[in-house]
Amino acid sequence: MDAKKLIAWRVAQEMHDGDVVNLGIGLPTLVPNYLPAGISITLQSENGFLGLSPLQGEALPGLVNAGGQPCGMVPGGAYFDSAMSFAIIRGGHVDVTVLGGLQVDQEGSLANWMVPGKMVPGMGGAMDLVSGAKNVIVAMEHTTRDGGAKILKRCTLPLTAAGKVTSIITEMAVFRFIKGVLTLTETAPGVTVQDIRAKTEAAFAVSPDCKEMKAPKTPQP
Repeated sequence: MDAKKLIAWRVAQEMHDGDVVNLGIGLPTLVPNYLPAGISITLQSENGFLGLSPLQGEALPGLVNAGGQPCGMVPGGAYFDSAMSFAIIRGGHVDVTVLGGLQVDQEGSLANWMVPGKMVPGMGGAMDLVSGAKNVIVAMEHTTRDGGAKILKRCTLPLTAAGKVTSIITEMAVFRFIKGVLTLTETAPGVTVQDIRAKTEAAFAVSPDCKEMKAPKTPQP
């Protein structure tokens, strides 16, 4: 299983039946492919939907999610204006948001919306989601393309939100913020704590219950 699929699979194990979930663009959209049996979630999109279908084959004409990808609606789904959508987000009614990240730091701050000097279409709903969701999971590859750390002592890029991240899941590790401390709770198969420290700038604790991630043994989509 490649890095992105492994991350999406591990994030999917965090979901609980009945959760209202907002998925960021890119890697997070893979998460519904790996939901455990018996787990059903309701997908919310900040452009005004509750009950999106994650299956491309069920796409409806003219219907797209917040990332502009074609999508469908499950029976009982609803659509509404952006004011209602952001009232749901800001009101704390989203159980989980899963976002990609450019940087996360040991204080739980996230930078994921722009790189100075590069053209960006806008910040989207990320700032509201990170501030309003009950559980904020950052799903990202552990390092940059050139091998640089993405989990830092302090973010250097413009922040999306400060101190709001609850978990970080990469192809190497699972971190949780436990009583405000960045804590390693799982290592990927074949990855040691030393390997993780070598690719992580941030200081982190190692949980006494730290265990190896149970990656799926059967082929995945």
